[in-house]
Parts: sequence; structure tokens; C-alpha cells
Amino acid sequence: MNVSNKVQWVYSSKNNHELSDRYNQWAKDYEQDLNETFGRLNREPIVDLTIKYVPRNAQILDVGAGTGVVGQWLQQEGFHNLVGIDMSEGMLTEAQRKNIYTELRLMVLGEPLDFPSATFDAVTACGVFTYGHAPSHSFDELIRVTKPGGYIIFTLRPDFYESSDFKDKMANLEAQENWKLTELGDKYQAEHVDQVPIYFQTWVYRVI
Repeated sequence: MNVSNKVQWVYSSKNNHELSDRYNQWAKDYEQDLNETFGRLNREPIVDLTIKYVPRNAQILDVGAGTGVVGQWLQQEGFHNLVGIDMSEGMLTEAQRKNIYTELRLMVLGEPLDFPSATFDAVTACGVFTYGHAPSHSFDELIRVTKPGGYIIFTLRPDFYESSDFKDKMANLEAQENWKLTELGDKYQAEHVDQVPIYFQTWVYRVI
């Protein structure tokens, strides 16, 4: 199966069990496939925005940690209190090899997270909120486990933001004073699929 077909195969998962299983199968080749086939960026803008708002000694939850790429970038910038969660055991196995997380745990976004309230200074989520992946109500738990004044920093495809329920959910959480938008990063081209560029933006919210 070529890489473009793998992406569609993952995106077409009918439920979380199937999604997790497909990521398990892809885990060992995941980074190589994305770098060589899609020309992934050397470093996503989410890292610079984390540096901008979050102190180096912060306790950070990397949700949808995958193989630990974002965690590795953050560690290289001096962030060492990193906890990672993902729904795929295979992905977490690959992340464990990097030795950059203080803890890695199997959890599913959209379900209750096994952390006390107000545990983390910041949450990062790169490539997690997209077609067929974590639902918008995942934000409720992310807000709960983040300390007041902490930050939730995540990427979204602009087309997905407009066509899904994320736009309304994010606005409602702000209207209810659960969080406040701090910064919306510029659109950037993250990768190509069949020569079609895919764009993302990075959102920074401060928990109230």
C-alpha cells in the first residue's frame, strides 16, 4: 500500500478501535513515510508557539503523541516535563524509544482522561483534530486537566474547522468563559497528498 492510500485508509476508519489498529500497523514506518513521501516540515510552528507562551519547566501533556515527534522537538528546546498519551500502543512503543517523556499512557481523546483536574501547565496537540479523528468534545477534558491560566495549543486544518462542528464548539467554550483565544497562527503548508497541498493553522487558547 502506498503512503497516500495509507492516509485514506486511516482516515476512513469507522470507529476508534479500527483507527487505533490501523495506527498500530503503521507505527514503525510512520515517520519515514511522512518525511519521505509528504515532505513534512522540519519543525511544526506549534513548537515556536509553545516556546512563546509556556515556560521551560512546565508540565506539558502531549495528546495524540504518536511516535513522539512533537515531544522530541520540545525536548530539544529545553522542555523536559513531558507526558504523552495516544490511542495506539504501536505509536507509543515508537515514542518510548526516544526517551523524552516522563510518562506515556494509552488514552483515547473524546473519553474521560485518567488525570486529576488542573494537572498540566499546557497541552499540545499536533495533527490530532482532523477528519475521522478526535471529536470536538475532547476539548472539555483537555480544559479540565489544564491548570487555570495554562495553555491548550493545537493544530487544525482550516477546511476542517469550517466544515465540522469544531468552529461552533470552540466559540461556545469561549462564550462560556472556559478558555480565551490568545493567538491564531498563520496558515502553513504542512504536506502534500497526491500533489495537493494541505494547510494547517495553530490555535493557542488560555484556560480561564
